[in-house]
Amino acid sequence: MEESLVKRLEAAVARLETLSVGGFRQGVAAEDGGGAAAAEDPSIVAFDDLISQCVGRVTSAAEKIGGQVQDVSKAIAEAFSVERELLVKIKQTQKPDMAGLIEFLKPLNEVISKASALTEGRRSDFAHHLKTGADSLAALGWIAYTGKDCGMSMPIAHVEESWQMAEFYCNKVLVEYRNKDANHVEWAKALKELYLPGLRDYVKAHYPLGPVWNATGKIAAAAPAKAPIRGAPAPPPPPPASLFSSETAQPSSSGPKEGMSAVFAELNSGKPVTSGLKKVTADMKTKNRVDRSGIVTAPEKGGRAGSSSFSKSGPPKLELQMGRKWVVENQIGRNNLVIDDCDAKQSVYVFGCKNSVLQVQGKVNNITIDNCTKMGVVFKDVVAACEIVNCSGVEVQCQGSAPTISVDNTAGCQLYLSKDALGASITTAKSSEINVLVPGSEPDGDWGEHALPQQYIHVYKDGQFVTTPVSHSGG
Repeated sequence: MEESLVKRLEAAVARLETLSVGGFRQGVAAEDGGGAAAAEDPSIVAFDDLISQCVGRVTSAAEKIGGQVQDVSKAIAEAFSVERELLVKIKQTQKPDMAGLIEFLKPLNEVISKASALTEGRRSDFAHHLKTGADSLAALGWIAYTGKDCGMSMPIAHVEESWQMAEFYCNKVLVEYRNKDANHVEWAKALKELYLPGLRDYVKAHYPLGPVWNATGKIAAAAPAKAPIRGAPAPPPPPPASLFSSETAQPSSSGPKEGMSAVFAELNSGKPVTSGLKKVTADMKTKNRVDRSGIVTAPEKGGRAGSSSFSKSGPPKLELQMGRKWVVENQIGRNNLVIDDCDAKQSVYVFGCKNSVLQVQGKVNNITIDNCTKMGVVFKDVVAACEIVNCSGVEVQCQGSAPTISVDNTAGCQLYLSKDALGASITTAKSSEINVLVPGSEPDGDWGEHALPQQYIHVYKDGQFVTTPVSHSGG
């Protein structure tokens, strides 16, 4: 009797194990079938073709160059691979709320941040390549479009606008290497074709109104909530908004208004909005402050004089590296810097200098002035270009000729051009207070000062926008 009962129990257990294993396998097969079906969707197949053809062309060109160009190209390939995974998940997932969307898109945002980190720090010889690649990845943000009220442009327009930001640096790569290295030109053209027409036409064909979520799919995982720890200090303030910030995507009339909405609400309330402001006394005005007089004073004698020529970022440098590049770094309060033994194959790179003057007595290939404040540079001739980047209050004088002068992200720049340099092409971007001084008609005449425009008017005429600088006239 007992033996018969034991056999029956063993048989029942065996059947349960068989059913359990079979059910598990069916569940896995169903789940894999859903992922496989999404991967075979025409939109995913088309995105795979975009990666294999256009992204592959970028990475192949980067391999011929190597170095940082290859690094930023790998980041681009990784970003497109992550977006492909997100597109597959979208077809299996219900549309999340804004907090859930930020968490969902976090992998893509991390890759974009990694690419942006390559552009930080000391200016690289491939700075234009790095800026082009990092800025272009903003185009992948079309996947965050959730509707006309989300604060973004339509997906197709978003891709085009994002590439326009990167195209400024891409054109610099094309101009710099047009007659020097075909590999760099190939890389820049391949990157442009990746977005225009590549990504733009893909979005136009498959997602013109944004990604299509699965109404019956699984719910996207929300960000895990962190429990506060007793006795711990208050958490730090939140970091700057990421690419997919939810600040503009959640208008709510019931909650407290923030940002510019709060400002306009306060103005419309009729209350005395200036009641909480402090009164500016005469000694606080800029024109009366001694420390804002604009005069660069000589360092005091004694122990403090030595500290004026040493920067916190590193020791001062003025040296020729590898026989091709003059490096002038971290010079502070030095008005007698001179480079006299130079030739047309060498370049000059000035970085992190303040309250100093540099003279370049000879023809060089190009001059770059980066992250300098109240710096003066006087040079004779350049073969390629003189670039002024991330500076404030600099003065640059060309005593000979310079075919190209570019000013980027600079506040306050005085350009003195000789008669031989009047044909120079001057390019400005994200800069203000740019004045160009040219010699007068007479040998001993006064210099003529011309302020380059900072404001522009864009008017739509005959199917396109016509841009003209703003002109101010006084009565």
